[in-house]
Amino acid sequence: MVPVALASLAVSTLVSLQAAPRAATAQESEGNDGLYEVVLFKENVMVPMRDGVRLATDIYRPARNGQPVDGKFPLLNHRTGYNKKSERFVEQAQYFARHGYVVALQDDRGTYASEGTQTKYIGFGKDGYDAIEWLATNLPYVDGQVGMWGTSYGAHTQGTAAILNPSHLKTLVLNMGGVYNGWHHKIRNHGAFELGQQIGWAFSQMAAQTYNPVAKEMMKHEKASDWITSFSGKLGLTPLASAPNFEEYIYDMMTRGDYDDYWKQPDVNWSLHYQQTADIPMLHITGWYDSYTAGTIYNYSGLSKLKKSPQRLLVGPWLHGGNTRSSSGNVEFGAEAAIPDFPDAFHVRWFDHFLKGDKNGVEDEPPVRLFVMGTGDGHKDEKGRLFHGGYWLSAKDWPLPGTRLTTYYFHGDGSLRPEKPAPNVAPTTYAYDPRQPVPTIGGSFSGQNALVAAGAFDQREREFTGDEENGFYGSRPPYLPLRARPDVIVFQTEPLAQDVIVIGPIVVKLYASSSAVDTDFTAKLVDVYPPSPHYPSGYDMNLTDGILRARYRNSPEKPELMTPGQVYEFTVEPFPTANVFKKGHRIRIDISSSNFPRFDVNPNTGEPLGKSHRFVTADNSVYHDASRASHAILPIVPAEAAGYSTTR
Repeated sequence: MVPVALASLAVSTLVSLQAAPRAATAQESEGNDGLYEVVLFKENVMVPMRDGVRLATDIYRPARNGQPVDGKFPLLNHRTGYNKKSERFVEQAQYFARHGYVVALQDDRGTYASEGTQTKYIGFGKDGYDAIEWLATNLPYVDGQVGMWGTSYGAHTQGTAAILNPSHLKTLVLNMGGVYNGWHHKIRNHGAFELGQQIGWAFSQMAAQTYNPVAKEMMKHEKASDWITSFSGKLGLTPLASAPNFEEYIYDMMTRGDYDDYWKQPDVNWSLHYQQTADIPMLHITGWYDSYTAGTIYNYSGLSKLKKSPQRLLVGPWLHGGNTRSSSGNVEFGAEAAIPDFPDAFHVRWFDHFLKGDKNGVEDEPPVRLFVMGTGDGHKDEKGRLFHGGYWLSAKDWPLPGTRLTTYYFHGDGSLRPEKPAPNVAPTTYAYDPRQPVPTIGGSFSGQNALVAAGAFDQREREFTGDEENGFYGSRPPYLPLRARPDVIVFQTEPLAQDVIVIGPIVVKLYASSSAVDTDFTAKLVDVYPPSPHYPSGYDMNLTDGILRARYRNSPEKPELMTPGQVYEFTVEPFPTANVFKKGHRIRIDISSSNFPRFDVNPNTGEPLGKSHRFVTADNSVYHDASRASHAILPIVPAEAAGYSTTR
C-alpha cells in the first residue's frame, strides 16, 4: 500500500458548540460526571487521498471552557454520502466528543464539500484507508487509535476500509451495512436487480446533492414512482441524465447481470476478502426486515471463523435503520424490541471497552443476540398495528446449537407437510405476466421515495397513494390478499397443534419448468394468523422472501437459458429469520415469479438484462410428486434451545 502523502491542515474557524440536549442525562446537566464540552475545532479540513482528491472533514474535540482539552484521545470516524452537516451526524459527534473522543465527520468523495466524483461503493475502501491513516498520524491530539461507526452507507465505508487493514483501525460498529456480496444481496439478488431501492436512492441523492438549479427544480416534480417502469434500455432519457454518475451507476447495475470480476471487487464483495481483513473487534448489527439481514449474518459467520478478535452479532425485528423502534411495517413487537439509547450510549459502551480498556461488561456479552419474533396474541394495538411480540435470545453460535433442519414438502392439494408427496401428481401451473407483476408488500429492504414499504404487513393489496405507509405500488382493485392472485401458488400447513420455533437460514427447493427461456421464481415465508375479532379475515404476516433468476440456476457466472417445458431444479434462499409460529397458526410458503418494484421484472424473453423492450407471458409449473418433490427446509429449534416458554 502506498503511504498517504502528508498535507497541512486547512485553516478553519474555532466554533463553540453546546452539548446536545437530546442526549444529555441528569448527571450531565449537573456537570458532576466529568463529561466534556465540545468544540468544532476545525471545519472542512481537506484530507488528501492517494490520487490527489481531497475529502472535507469536520473535527470535533473534547473541550473545557470553550477550548480543546490538552492530551490525546481515540478518534471516531464517520464517512458519509449524506452530508456531514446533517443534524443526526452532528448530534452523534457531539455526544461522542463529550465522552472523551475526537470525532471526524467526513463527506464521501464527490458529495457535498468534498472533491471528486461519487461512484457508489467503488473506491470506498481506498478512500477509507487513506482517511484513517492520515487522521491518525496528522492530528497531534489523537492517540493513534481509530474506531468507526455508521449505518448503511456509513457501514459500507467501514467494511471496505477494514478489508485493506489500515494499521490504526482498531474497531468497528457496522449497523445494517457492509456488502457481503453485492450480486447475491442488496444490489442484485441472485440475478434479479434491486430496482426499487436503487432507483429510489438515485432519485433522492440527486435531488439532495445537485448544485444545478434547473436540475434541482426538475427533481421537485419528477418522482421515482412515475419512472420505475421506464428505465429499461433508456440511458440518457431519464431525469437522472442530468447527473451522469447516478444514471451510469443505475444502468451499469441493471445490465451487469453475470457474476463477473466487477462483483468480486472488495468494495462490493466482502465475502471473498475475509482473510485479508483487519483482525479487530467488530459488532455486526441488522434487523429481520433490513436489506442487509443475510449479508450481515454471513459477514459475522465468515469473519468469526477466521479472526481472533471478538466478532459479535445483534439482530432485532427492525427495518433498515430502525434500531430505536419497536415496530416494523404494520406490526408491533413490544417495547423491549427497541434500543432507545442507540446510537449514543450504546456505541460509547463498545468504544470505551475496545479503545479505552474499560471493563464495562462488553467483554462478557455473548457472541450472538437475536430477537425471536412471535410471542404476542395478535391483537390490534392503539396505533392499528398487529401485536406480534417476541423476546431476546443469547447464543454462542449461528445457527443455534440444536437446530434441526426440517423438510416440509409441497403437495398438490396446496398443503405443506413433512410427508413426501405421492407419485404421478400433476404440477401446479400459473401464468406469470410481467406486465402485471405481484406487488411488493413489505419485506427486508430499504424503502426510498415511497416506492416500497419495508417490514411486516398483512399480505393484501392496497391502493397506492404515494405514501409508503398507506398503499403498495402496483396494487389493483378489488385489493384482495396476494393468496387470491392466480399467479401466486400457496402451500400451507394445517393449523399447528403446538408452537413451532423457526430460527436460522431458510431454503426453498423447487422442481419447475417454464414455457419461456427465462423467468424468475420467488418464495415467501408467511405466518398465517387465524381469524380473530380484531382481524376477522385473519392476518398473513410476511417473515422473509427470496428470488432467483432462472438463467442463473446453475451458476451466477455462466447464465443458461432454459428449454421450454424441461424440468429444472431451482434453489431460492430467503433471508434468515427467527419466529415462533404459535399454536393455531399456519406456516405458509408462497411461490410466484415477481415481486415488484422491489425487484425488476423478468420479461421472460431471455434478452440481455436491463435492455429488453418486449414482454412474454410465461406458464410456470411447480412439480410436487415423489420424484420431483419441491420443498422448503426450515430450521426448527427446540423450545429449550430457543430459550422459549409457552407461558410467554
